Amino acid sequence: MDKSLTKEIKKPNRISLRFRTLGVLCAASILVLAIFISGMLMDPASWEVNFQAKNRAPSPAYLFGTDWLGRDMFARTIKGLTTSIVVGVTASAVSTIMAVILGIAAAVLGRKTDAVISRLVDLFLSIPHLILLMLISIVVGKGLLGVLIGVAATHWTSLTRVIRAEVLALKTQPYIAVAKALGKGPLWIAGRHMVPHIVPQFIVGLVLLFPHAILHEASITFLGFGLSPEQPAIGVILSESMRYLSAGMWWLAVFPGLCLLVVVLLFDAIGENLRLLLNPGTAQS
Repeated sequence: MDKSLTKEIKKPNRISLRFRTLGVLCAASILVLAIFISGMLMDPASWEVNFQAKNRAPSPAYLFGTDWLGRDMFARTIKGLTTSIVVGVTASAVSTIMAVILGIAAAVLGRKTDAVISRLVDLFLSIPHLILLMLISIVVGKGLLGVLIGVAATHWTSLTRVIRAEVLALKTQPYIAVAKALGKGPLWIAGRHMVPHIVPQFIVGLVLLFPHAILHEASITFLGFGLSPEQPAIGVILSESMRYLSAGMWWLAVFPGLCLLVVVLLFDAIGENLRLLLNPGTAQS
């Protein structure tokens, strides 16, 4: 078959793949944004105690049912997801910035700095993740601040190694040698020539760290080391619901758990499709 004809056949497939990837990215982003805005604008009265409506199964009036205090589980779940999104985005952003700074520093500031940062990464990776999260949260004082610091301080290690490897590869490029020959320092070279190249890794790493952050936030809150019981968080909801599952109130855990899974999968889809769009290899295939 003629090569030009083959190219014409493959070209629409590449275009349709890019549009499909962009479509999934936009749809997932819109859904997450809708959940966040709904939770932020929600009236606190919508999840207040109402003993006249306690222990009701899911119905048109109460989509996710009500709990033992008559609180609307749909409103609590949406507000809890909003809290989880805030914690996840903030913690993953701080963690990603830490990874970028430490990864670049390890690659450009000499062997001693590289050795110190590498040992620090090994130290954090050697401690079980959940235990380290709990310890940091306890030391800081639990609550929202404790969760944020704990999640942010434990999710930078893998991305740091990726950034370090990327920067080390960039150091072998000819234009880096030219910049050094012109007397430019390592910080100038890092800011002008290396940071722009790792922007895709930064964006994808930020999004892909979110599912880990939100799940670990829910985990330590479920175990009692995270957010306080007064806050409508998914971990709090799931922890409280465990006492009532044996009484047949299955909706207290099923719907919040499924919604948490959906949000995590949405962010995972956003990260994966961003990676496909920003990766030069897949973008040109």
